Amino acid sequence: MKDPLYFDEESELLQKEIPQSNSCVIKISFSLDFDIGQSYVTSKIEDRDGNIRKLNIQPGTRGIKLQSDLIRIKNKEAELPSHVYIRTTLKDGKALVRKLPVIGTSDWLLIFEEDLCVLAVKDQYDEIEVLG
Repeated sequence: MKDPLYFDEESELLQKEIPQSNSCVIKISFSLDFDIGQSYVTSKIEDRDGNIRKLNIQPGTRGIKLQSDLIRIKNKEAELPSHVYIRTTLKDGKALVRKLPVIGTSDWLLIFEEDLCVLAVKDQYDEIEVLG
């Protein structure tokens, strides 16, 4: 049975898998202000140095393309993780968690996930964390 604190059963199960913050190779979080396109949403995101980056969320086969300028891997010799966890809290207080395979890097931070796209269009969240 789904816990009322989570968007769905998948989120509840994945919450237990998310690594502790100090063991994450990738750990970023940012506020979002969405612009809605025809089949996607975008947001400008500001990194800790004040540089403006771009995020795109769209439906499709689940995955993420990381923006190399945005992620700071602690150990420069380390490879990208095989997957990352995306976590957000919806405006109704429920947690949404997704585990996405890392499919490479891009000029933008690209997230391919149906629920995140639909909920962004409905203005149901305004922050996101990427952990891996």
